[in-house]
Amino acid sequence: MVRKFSLRLGGEAERLAGITREIIELSRLQADGAITEFQPIEVNAVVAQAVDQHRIFAASKGIDIVAAKSDNVRVLADEARLVLAISNLVSNAVQYSPDGSRIGVGISHTEGEVEISVTDQGIGMTKEESERVFERFYRTDQARSRTTGGTGLGLSIVKHIVANHGGDIRVWTKQGRGSTFTIRLPEVRESHISDSGEEQSVA
Repeated sequence: MVRKFSLRLGGEAERLAGITREIIELSRLQADGAITEFQPIEVNAVVAQAVDQHRIFAASKGIDIVAAKSDNVRVLADEARLVLAISNLVSNAVQYSPDGSRIGVGISHTEGEVEISVTDQGIGMTKEESERVFERFYRTDQARSRTTGGTGLGLSIVKHIVANHGGDIRVWTKQGRGSTFTIRLPEVRESHISDSGEEQSVA
């Protein structure tokens, strides 16, 4: 019994620590000038980093993550924060997908805009749930969230990161068929070297 309750206490402590970290991150993102370290970033690189963080867990469920590539596509971004945003989307996709399914991460660009999409074959959402899914602490599946340790803050963090990058995020979903979350960001199309020798980019 002692061992059982010790494991439960450890799990709850870890979950509360995760909530605390996410609340702090969300508070930082909501502050003025939250992100100042913008640099031209290869989209392929941030997608690869985000996906690699979840490959082991996905493999344990028999889930295949397929990440597309698009050469020479760049955005002006805080690399660590953009990786976090995409990572949160991939994490949700893995958690809410059935074993043996597939998750796709796509990259496309047109007319100066880059789209990064994460598509799963999971449980999907109702129209009401999709309208609220970016709210703080909102969770579509309370029982599953308790099992996986979900906090209901991940998608809110994604929304704020994307907004701070001058972009937006939207979701397509259907119950029983899965969901697609799409981040849209301005594309970096030109770059030049300033007098100081630093690279400057124009979207």
